[in-house]
Amino acid sequence: MKISKKNLSFIGLSSLVLLTCSFATAAEMSSMDHSGMDMSGMDHSGMDMSGDMSGMDHSGMDMSGDMSDMDHSGMDMSGDISDMDHSGMDMSGDMSGMDHSGMDMSGDMSGMDHSGMDMSGMQGGQPPADARSPDYSNGVPYGQYGKPMMMGSMPLWGVSVDDLGYQFDEDQINFEATGWYGTDSNRIRLRTEGSAQTKDNKEIDSLSSLAYWKPLSIFWNGEAGVAYDTENDNAALMAGIVGTAPYFIETDARAYLYTDGQLRLDLGAEYEWRLDQHWVVIPEVGLTAFSKDDHDNGITKGFNEMETEVRLTYETFSRQLAPYVGVSYETALGKARGQRRQENESVDSSSLTAGVKFWF
Repeated sequence: MKISKKNLSFIGLSSLVLLTCSFATAAEMSSMDHSGMDMSGMDHSGMDMSGDMSGMDHSGMDMSGDMSDMDHSGMDMSGDISDMDHSGMDMSGDMSGMDHSGMDMSGDMSGMDHSGMDMSGMQGGQPPADARSPDYSNGVPYGQYGKPMMMGSMPLWGVSVDDLGYQFDEDQINFEATGWYGTDSNRIRLRTEGSAQTKDNKEIDSLSSLAYWKPLSIFWNGEAGVAYDTENDNAALMAGIVGTAPYFIETDARAYLYTDGQLRLDLGAEYEWRLDQHWVVIPEVGLTAFSKDDHDNGITKGFNEMETEVRLTYETFSRQLAPYVGVSYETALGKARGQRRQENESVDSSSLTAGVKFWF
């Protein structure tokens, strides 16, 4: 079979013309301007953008129309789009229904500029001025009950009577009570402790203080204020620290600086050994020390006295009331023992006690 050479030449020439047109079309698309392009109803599902689009300018492209039905599921953007400029692109229209599920953007987009791109329409417009208030009320008024507040910021008050009991052998009433007002961060505390004789002159010896209370850490609180001691008939400045030591030991340490220069230090520790929901055994110990001798008031330098007591309590009424019975023991320490012997006073003493502790 013969093949005409003229037909071969025509086929080759046609192929060359088609190839030339393809290159010309590709070159023309690389510099296309989309600034006025309306894409509201376009389907991009089969769009191939894998070529070189680095010189394409989208700065004036208006996408403010309704693009909710645009489908980008098959769009391939794996090519080089690093130099695409979107600075003036307006995307304020409705794009809520656009589908990008199959869009391939694996190409190099590191140089894309979106600095001026307006996407406000994607959020449904600007939020109202009271959309989020500083107090998280969302613009809703508080109503007739006023602004709410946290419990920790609410000022409260309380009274705690840790000891109100009678010592049978000493024939006296011991007391220790604290009242406070304030918040979890700042409080004013009024505290008093001492004893009242029930025979002879019925003398009352007490040490009372008015102090500012503030937490220092999770387990420790600080106190600072003024105090008055009726036994010495003297005023003092007071500073102390109270809290919970390891193994849940309630600990307190208070220092008193009297106007005559005397310095007193009180140390105390208490532990609650709970037997069940109501019965509790409470052992406690206290030490008292002074910085200098004061023979007029029966005080010697150093540790003067130690007091111990063990109480068995029964808590009732939601643990707010707890009657108790117990045993107390007191002893003089150091040079105070010799001074008491010289004044014909007892060095050691013990007594049965009974009383009540409560709080409200």
